[in-house]
Amino acid sequence: MEQSVFFDNHEGEKLAGTLHLPDKPSVRGLVFGHCFTCSRHTRILIRICHELAKAGCMALRFDFSGNGQSEGSFTETTYSKHIGEMKTAVSFLREKGVSQIGLAGHSMGAAIAVLTAAETDGILAVCGMAGHLTGLAPARLLTSSQQDELERTGQVSLMSRGRSLQLSERFFNDAGQHDLPGCIRSLTAPLLVVHGDQDEIIPVTVAHEACDLRPEGIELSIIPGADHMFGREAHREETTRLVTDWFVRHLGASD
Repeated sequence: MEQSVFFDNHEGEKLAGTLHLPDKPSVRGLVFGHCFTCSRHTRILIRICHELAKAGCMALRFDFSGNGQSEGSFTETTYSKHIGEMKTAVSFLREKGVSQIGLAGHSMGAAIAVLTAAETDGILAVCGMAGHLTGLAPARLLTSSQQDELERTGQVSLMSRGRSLQLSERFFNDAGQHDLPGCIRSLTAPLLVVHGDQDEIIPVTVAHEACDLRPEGIELSIIPGADHMFGREAHREETTRLVTDWFVRHLGASD
């Protein structure tokens, strides 16, 4: 069973989510963050949340502000803002009686999940799928003309998934304030890193480098042939099985 839910972020903006409910009440729950400029409706997130609910866990996928059906301006996007929103999502689950919580994310959402776990007590497990977990350097993705625009105006224009968007210099400055490698090294919760070896956005070598940051406590799963979005059904099926089994193992008993 799933239901549409809404909750306010720390700035009073209404965030939209989909809550997947198991057949029986459970104290185990997951929060999922989506990729940059995406929404909670990406196929890989939907598939995993369905399977987690079947396995007896509550699963919440939600739209970060400025994306999907959530309120807020995309131009105001920062990592810090999205970390705050994932913390709010954790509180939403806790208000529903969930005490054994894991965090997960895809691409940018993977970094948000790790950074949120580092700042949130009681997170039992974390999963990053197709994430750039060795550090935040979003300016590397800009063309030279976009970099010139950012320097001249303090904003940069981009097209993504049919949307005409703008980011402010706050996004890039904020990224530099977060030590993602340091968070991985100090993370007390176990971390699952999932990556396709044909990822055209973030090379699979980044996943191996992320695991080298903390040889103990990280499990690496490489999906042969998978692209950044786990676009083929077989790749989504394999990823879903891996992620679901891993969280069921690490979140403990259901009551």
